[in-house]
Amino acid sequence: MGRWRDGRGRLIVRAASGEVLADSVPLEISASYRARTKGLLGRDAVAGAMLLSPASGVHTFGMRIPVDVAYLDRRLAVIAVRTMVPGRLGLPRLRARHVLEAEAGAMAGWGLRAGVRVEVVTAAAT
Repeated sequence: MGRWRDGRGRLIVRAASGEVLADSVPLEISASYRARTKGLLGRDAVAGAMLLSPASGVHTFGMRIPVDVAYLDRRLAVIAVRTMVPGRLGLPRLRARHVLEAEAGAMAGWGLRAGVRVEVVTAAAT
């Protein structure tokens, strides 16, 4: 897996059985300090999801929209999914190494919940 660079890609959501629950979810990758710090701040919408890496927690101060937040471990397994409204501080997850953010309600539509795994396909690999 290695370290990602800022850029674009797509997200694939897989059940524990390996079944694909969602394929080709547009993904923005924020791996630099600057990109992670900005995240979704000041946006009115997000197409798909944003991956913050490395990260173990997030806040929604300065956000305009409620977001779904998924905490991922080092193997990209989902530890927990929470919906956060603007102006909140999320508790960091000790095992989390990456965080996914999307518009509120989107992750449920993709079948993203604790226990499933995600794959990240970078634009360079497609």
